Formats: sequence, C-alpha cells, structure tokens
Amino acid sequence: MATKLIRAPKIIIIGAGVAGIAAAVTFKKAGFDDFVILEKGADVGGVWFWNRYPGLTCDVPSQLYQFGFAPKPDWSRVWATGPEIQRYHAEVVDKFGLREHVRLNSEVTDAVFDGRGWVVTVADGTELTADFVIAATGVLHHPFTPDLPGLDSFEGSVVHTARWDDSIGTAGKRIAVVGSGSTGVQVVSALQPDAVKLTQFARTPQWVLWAPMGAGQSPVLAKLLAASPELHGRVYAVSLWASGILADVALRPTWRRRALQRLAKLSLRAQVRNKSLREALTPDYQPLCKRQVISGTYYQAIQADNAELVTDKITEVTPTGIRTADGRDHDIDVIVFATGFHPHNYMRPMNLRGRDGLTIDEAWAKGPRAYRMTAIPGFPNLFTVLGPNSPTGSISLQYSAELTARYITQWLHRYAAGEVDTVEVTEQATARFNDAVAEAMGPTVWNTGCNSWYFTDQNTIDLWPFDRKTTTAMLTEPDDRDFLIGSPARCGAVAESTTV
Repeated sequence: MATKLIRAPKIIIIGAGVAGIAAAVTFKKAGFDDFVILEKGADVGGVWFWNRYPGLTCDVPSQLYQFGFAPKPDWSRVWATGPEIQRYHAEVVDKFGLREHVRLNSEVTDAVFDGRGWVVTVADGTELTADFVIAATGVLHHPFTPDLPGLDSFEGSVVHTARWDDSIGTAGKRIAVVGSGSTGVQVVSALQPDAVKLTQFARTPQWVLWAPMGAGQSPVLAKLLAASPELHGRVYAVSLWASGILADVALRPTWRRRALQRLAKLSLRAQVRNKSLREALTPDYQPLCKRQVISGTYYQAIQADNAELVTDKITEVTPTGIRTADGRDHDIDVIVFATGFHPHNYMRPMNLRGRDGLTIDEAWAKGPRAYRMTAIPGFPNLFTVLGPNSPTGSISLQYSAELTARYITQWLHRYAAGEVDTVEVTEQATARFNDAVAEAMGPTVWNTGCNSWYFTDQNTIDLWPFDRKTTTAMLTEPDDRDFLIGSPARCGAVAESTTV
C-alpha cells in the first residue's frame, strides 16, 4: 500500500514477545520505523524468556509455531523446546534489525493519553511520547502463586516455573510439584527421573493426549526446506490448514471432536494400568474443555516407584514439607509451583489511562473486552496485539499477530497521509462484537462444563470462537463506521457507527 507521507507516526510497542516482534517487523516492512519496543525483561522472547523450567516444550508443532515472514527450516524437534524457541525469537529480532529499537529492562508503569498522543513512563522514570501505542503484552506473564498458610515458614527452596532459578538443585531431592496443567505435566516428567521422591499435588486431573513430544525433526526435511523456500511455504500453508481442523474440533461438536476425545480417554486407559491411580487421573469433564495437555512421558513418570499423585487439598505448608487435608505430612525439600498465571491482566498493572482520564480498570470493570481483540473504547490510538479473546486455544498465535499488525498498519498509513489524527473504536461496535463472541462461544468445547483459566471473573470465556477464515475477514480492512475518527481537517470531529 503506497502512502504519500506527510508525517511519520511515532510508535511505542509494549512487549518484545511473539506479538511485539510480529508488530515491529510488520510496521518496519510497511515503512514505519520510528518505533521503540519497551520490554520489561532482560531479553526478547516474552513467555519464552521468562519460562525456563526443566522439560519446557511447545505443544504446537514447530513448523506451525513460527512467523510467516521468518520461516525456520532447521528445527531440531517436531515440538521445539523452550530454549530453541527463545533462540529463534532472538534470531528474528537480529535478522530484521529490531535490536536498535528494543529497550530491555524497561517495564512500563504509566501510559496516558493527553488528548493528542500518548505519554509513556517506564520504571526508571523515563518518559517517552508517541502518536500510537501498541500493547503487545500477551496473556501469560503474571505468575500466580497460591496463598498457602505457612509458606513463609518453609525451610526448603520454593520456585515458580515462570521464574525458574537454575541455582536450585533438584537432583536427589524430595520434590513437590503443585499443579496439573501442561507445565505441571512437563516439569513432573523432567524432574522425576533424578528425584529421590516426586510428589505431584493435583486437585483437578487433566486429560493428557499422548504424542511423541521428544521426536526429532528429520535433518533431510530441514535440508529440503532450506533449499526450497517455495516448498517451505507450502509446508507452512499445510500446517495452517491442519490447525484449522483443530479449530473445528474446538469450535463445533463434530465427529472430529468426538474422535479426539476418545483418543484422550484411550491414552489414559492404555498407559495407566493401576485402577485406583487411573481413577485419580480421570477428570470429570470432557477432554479438550481445558487447554489440552500433550505428553509422551507423563503417565510413565507418575507411575514410577519414586513418584506419587496426591489429590487431597493442601491445608498448610510446614517448615519441612506440606500437610494435606487427610492429615498426612509430606516431607519436601523443594516446592515447584506449576500454578499458571493471572491470564486476564493483559496490560495491567500499568496505569493505563485513555480519553478523559478513563482507566483500564474502569473500562474493564465487567471484564477484559476489545473490538476484534485489537481496540478498546475510550483509548484512542491504542491497539492491542493478542489482546482480549485472542485465539490461545485454536488459531496460530503468530498468524493472528501478523494479521492484527497488518490491520493496525492501515491506520498508520492513514495517519501518515494526514487523513486522521486519532482513531478510537466505538462502544457500540465493541458491544456488538462481544455479543457475537458470546453467541459463538455456545457450541465450543470450552463451554462444556469445566472450570478453566479461560474463564474471567465475570464467567465469560476469554478466547476466540471463530475460525481462521472469519478471523481473516474481520481483520483484513477497518470499517470506518465502527470508529470515532479525529480528522485534522475537522479539528477532531468524529463519526460514529450506526450499523449493526
């Protein structure tokens, strides 16, 4: 899209993970390079920088878990490890010249719209100004640790998987793993072989779908893909198509969903022979209702002689271990919290204030909401990439982030051409979109009766209930009728949508 530049928009991108990298590369390729990326961590990569626990593996195949603009032919495994994904993100940042734009160890504390643009403050007190702010903070970056009585009295080591401490030795120790989701399953599998005793405390069991997560990618395939970018493009396209089948499984109660659910049940029945343990590991909800856990080693690990599954409630932590509701005292040296995150905080706890001083807490008093996961009423010239309702359970995050970034770029072009000063989604358009989300959520597998981290405090499901085709249509071209547009020619006059 050719634009006659009258002015170059100043842009601040908050976050250097998948969403931030996708936005930065997209903007730069479109000719917008007056941007800074503020990252609170000591390196890029987002969730893949913060998470470094043993056994960390992506549950999305490597050939899908990559940017469309940065194909990687030489993944070492079909399901890549966390460190390899982190290296990939760092390589992408270097390849596209983003390092000069990145400011590490720069946590944003305040972002305030002053009527014409944004004033952004980082933790060291530095203030920056911008015409546009792109919140690419992601979902899983605020670790959740349960408030257990007596935890402060524990004399051993305590660590959360999202803030792993390599100085904590686990070999030859009595380890407690608290949590049963994907992270809990991975860390149990990784720590069990070298532990004296590993005890997993899991109140709610998970369906675990078997897959050879440690399988290596063929070196021959890597050479073929490297030699033929066209072939690699086709492989990526097929991967996106295949992800559409999984989206169909999640979104509609079809035979595909029933088949995959039967496979999850078969995985448990075939691998766990002990009846009492199998019953303890059997959830009381449909497979896929929660984020599906995939592992090729967990059931083997939890059945090992040095492993134990405890389903009784933790009542307190003692100086030497953990006490459960049945009165048992479990002697523990290391407590590992695999208890996830506060998934609906997004940009918070930063002080984010939009038009007329509206705070993000006020705007989200009834839960996080955004128009097509990318714009929030009351916050002009602010867009979110992988914001509320992002497809963490259906469509490729990289595809979604790139699509969203291209959508935002269209507004940048119009600003650069002098057509608009400010752009803000209307409340009406956002309400219509959220009504459509609620209706579409009805037949999804996430709405079949389990209590998952997908649910907000307001009991809404914070996911994307549409397929990739619909998503692409929604985020291909902005509809002016859904926005308040401040035009330089009209001195900030606005046009409001009346369409349905």
